[in-house]
Amino acid sequence: MVDRAAPYVVGGYLFGKDKKALYDLARSKNPMERRTAIVSTYYFIRKDEIEDTFKIAEILENDSEHFVQTAVGSWIREAGIRDEERLKAFLNAYAATMPRVTLRFAIEKLESKLGKYYLGLAKQN
Repeated sequence: MVDRAAPYVVGGYLFGKDKKALYDLARSKNPMERRTAIVSTYYFIRKDEIEDTFKIAEILENDSEHFVQTAVGSWIREAGIRDEERLKAFLNAYAATMPRVTLRFAIEKLESKLGKYYLGLAKQN
């Protein structure tokens, strides 16, 4: 339900407003609240505002929960479709330390050779 509701209920509500609540959710002990934080940014991505996606992804880039890891990878991939250079900058900074599943989701739309480069940087986990 997080994935269906968060972009529209939370993201839609916060669009054009203070997004402190998302950053609070990103730091929550509850993994579904952390997932809500990143998934909510999809509304912003669709409006061509990607900065919050990458900022929240920085908070969550090394999260231990699989459901958070997949969401982070998915949403930075989607933001990267809007701005590939910003995605590459993020991957240059974090590919070596982020969970492999996050990285795999993030690189899905990149050119194959570039994706292999980032996988080569990743830790084995």
